[in-house]
Amino acid sequence: MGRADRLWVPGNRLQLLENGEQFYPAVFGAIEQARHEVLLETFILFEDKVGWGLHAVLLAAARRGVQVTVTVDDWGSPDLTPAFLDPLVEAGVAFRFFDPTHRLLRRFTALRRLHRKLVVVDGEVAYVGGINYSADHLGDFGPEAKQDYAVEVAGPVVAHIHRFACTVARRTHERTPWRERWQRRRQPVCEEKGALPEQGQAEVLFVTRDNGRHPTDIEREYRLAIRSARSRIVIANAYFFPGYRLIRDLKQAAKRGVDVRLILQGQPDMAIVKFAARTLYPHLLGAGVSIYEYCRRPLHGKVALVDDAWSTVGSSNLDPLSLSLNLEANVVIRDRGFNASLAQNLDGLMREHCKRMDPEHARRPSAWRSMLSMLSFHAMRLFPRLAGMLPRHRPRIVDASGEAVHPLVDEPAQAPRKAA
Repeated sequence: MGRADRLWVPGNRLQLLENGEQFYPAVFGAIEQARHEVLLETFILFEDKVGWGLHAVLLAAARRGVQVTVTVDDWGSPDLTPAFLDPLVEAGVAFRFFDPTHRLLRRFTALRRLHRKLVVVDGEVAYVGGINYSADHLGDFGPEAKQDYAVEVAGPVVAHIHRFACTVARRTHERTPWRERWQRRRQPVCEEKGALPEQGQAEVLFVTRDNGRHPTDIEREYRLAIRSARSRIVIANAYFFPGYRLIRDLKQAAKRGVDVRLILQGQPDMAIVKFAARTLYPHLLGAGVSIYEYCRRPLHGKVALVDDAWSTVGSSNLDPLSLSLNLEANVVIRDRGFNASLAQNLDGLMREHCKRMDPEHARRPSAWRSMLSMLSFHAMRLFPRLAGMLPRHRPRIVDASGEAVHPLVDEPAQAPRKAA
């Protein structure tokens, strides 16, 4: 997809939300005020105090006549019980699982998952980010509480996010002739909300990644911004193991004098995360990239900023799963105010809770460690290609009631594209 296919939407207002302490009150409050419709997608929903808090506001909304659709990933949310689901379904909530499998086979279906975290309320306000619905996104969870981000969006771009979320929520597979199916795909699948009034000054691009027509869109936006950077790049990403080209772009930016800083996990929730990222340290540090390991608690955020106007917040990590296999969603933002707010937050993280990696990590390691690092790097980079060779199937969306199964025929179309 070329640059002419990208649509930046002006006139939006955005609010950075840090961790569950800011995210959950905002989302739950919006659902409590919902008049017509709530669309929610998430990777993880647990039956803890956060999950039951979401349950309460969704149940109340459905009982007052709001149309509520919830889609969770079956691999990420495997243990929801009838006590949790039945009241929602009975109240009219369309509760669905993305691509469910038998429990004995679940460990073999960890690829191509629904990793997006989206909420759209009444087609007027949207939430996009990396925060799931689980208590480990709250500080009182303890040392394993996650550091993460989301963004509240209001303004014209919400119409595009709504159209996307609604398409996913309503898409079904009908046994009709291919010509009729093609014609229906070109028609709106949900009620058009019309143009929304401007709420601010931010230009926003809503971008997704899927295994159909948009396999590299999020990575493309990162690379375009990095290659155009003039003064600074700050990337905070939980699972950092990008492709060759993005690594090359970061190194070239540092070599031309851009202040490139990476905030990565110092207290990872999975040991392989730290090992994978550290195989890249000598190459990046040697090119002049600064690396900070966040050591206060596990980092789960997926945010970045470039220069003084460009930012992104979303669900996509910079690793093979997010960039090559999973379904993801980010917002890309051009706004000096939001960029400054995110920069202030990340500067605080680096100053107060990060350990800067010493340039000695760039020294040439022993021959044994060099060989191990090289083999590990190429094995993990080849993983998506090897995974893509496995037998594929159409992902399904299954109602919690068990009454309907909807094969996901193709990935939903995004908003109509115009020249930037």
